[in-house]
Amino acid sequence: MIKAPVNDLPDDIELLKKMLLEQSQLLARKEQEVAQWQSRYHHILDQWRLAQHRQFGKSSEVSPGQGELFDEAQSIELETEESVDATTSSAPRKQPKRKPLPKDLPRETVVLDIADEDKVCDCCQGELHCIGEDTSERLEFIPAQLKVIETVRPKYACRACDHSGTSVTIKQQKPEPSLIPKGIATPSLLSQIITGKFQYSLPLYRQETLFKQYDIELSRRTMSDWMQTCSKALQPLYDRLKQILLEQPALHADETTLKVIKEDRPNCYMWVYCSGTDSPSTGTHISTIPNIVLYDFRQTRSGSCPKDYLGEYSGYLHVDGYAAYNQTSATLVGCWAHARRKFKEYETLQPKGKTGTATVGLAKIQKLYAIETQAKQLETSEERYAFRQAHAPAALADYKVWLDKNSLKKRPPKDKLTLAINYSLNQWDNLTRYLESADLNIDNNRAERAIKPFVIGRKNWMFANTANGAQSSAVLYSIIETAKTNGLVPYDYLVAVLEKLPKLDRQEELEGLLPWNIGEI
Repeated sequence: MIKAPVNDLPDDIELLKKMLLEQSQLLARKEQEVAQWQSRYHHILDQWRLAQHRQFGKSSEVSPGQGELFDEAQSIELETEESVDATTSSAPRKQPKRKPLPKDLPRETVVLDIADEDKVCDCCQGELHCIGEDTSERLEFIPAQLKVIETVRPKYACRACDHSGTSVTIKQQKPEPSLIPKGIATPSLLSQIITGKFQYSLPLYRQETLFKQYDIELSRRTMSDWMQTCSKALQPLYDRLKQILLEQPALHADETTLKVIKEDRPNCYMWVYCSGTDSPSTGTHISTIPNIVLYDFRQTRSGSCPKDYLGEYSGYLHVDGYAAYNQTSATLVGCWAHARRKFKEYETLQPKGKTGTATVGLAKIQKLYAIETQAKQLETSEERYAFRQAHAPAALADYKVWLDKNSLKKRPPKDKLTLAINYSLNQWDNLTRYLESADLNIDNNRAERAIKPFVIGRKNWMFANTANGAQSSAVLYSIIETAKTNGLVPYDYLVAVLEKLPKLDRQEELEGLLPWNIGEI
């Protein structure tokens, strides 16, 4: 903006008006640019604060009091933002209690007794008698033991035929069926290598080092080939689990990135689809839905990936707000954990101890979770569903009114609070769909917890070498995680399956290898 001396201004009123108008327009543009830069600055500052919180802050998203049971008489009053109390009372910390060691472990008893000459009373020299004893337990660790199984197959032939010059018939027992016919690997060794990488996140180069300590030369290339072979052998079991999965009324899905070296794309993706719960049903809450976790490797994150995997599946599908799932034939169910996370991110950016709109939103979502917590205390799914239907609609209606009211307030479009409010409004139909069936959950945490072991493992082995290797990893991860959710020890389950797979003659026998049919292992 050019400043001119007052004496240099023209005397023409119309020209002055024109100059004033131009100056006003220029000033408005400058103010708009400043506002845009301020918005960008605050956006970058928010991203920095969130990154700092993710790196150094608490990762839990649980709100204070979320674990408390819902009480209609003591429901949270949220008429105004000022009514929210930021102070919360912390429950007394429970003292840790050591669990007794398993009774089935081998035991060695060591008796620490006094010498025979000391079993005499010091005052009257009478013989002392045992009045009791103190017993304590300590756990001894025995390192892994390796042994060589040498298989001998004697050969038999007819000596008379040999002397007479006729053809000699040689008889010999056939070798036992094996996944690695000419290799040294037994099912137990294969299971150890597979669980080492995919359950305990030990990359193959580390396992190679561990075997060297026992003077065993096992290269990572050899172990990788073995895992590829095991993956192909387990593929029919994976396919059968997928068939059962797609028969369930409700599924959960999620995806995460995976770096594949021999792929041109910067990132490929590992998708997960699961049913049931995270762990076997116990007590009165017996679920009729089998616990299944299946991974699927894809090069992209496009909507064709879940559409191709799920096919014509038309049941319920718990997902986050990612639009790719809209291409499936499933009925989508939203995730309240994601809706809550949006407000939690904004609350993280606020000064400590300050309450506001985000705190109110969190409290209203917390009320929905409190209803679910109370419902889980009931015995049957019908009772839990009836309790949800009796209490959740009113809490949802109250939250919707609050959302509509706050959506009218003017805020920057990229403001975290604006994004949080818009997420709930845009996903409203999906978020409220969990009321439609007793088989549905309030969030998609089932899938997020199912994919977490893969994310943890990725931090150690970091990448896959080829797409085929990544798909093999998907099969092996699926078998291990499905075994875990059914209360099995993955190592024991894999040993049993790898021993029986080469001996199967019919597809029907595959049913006996399913985690809930395997029996005692």
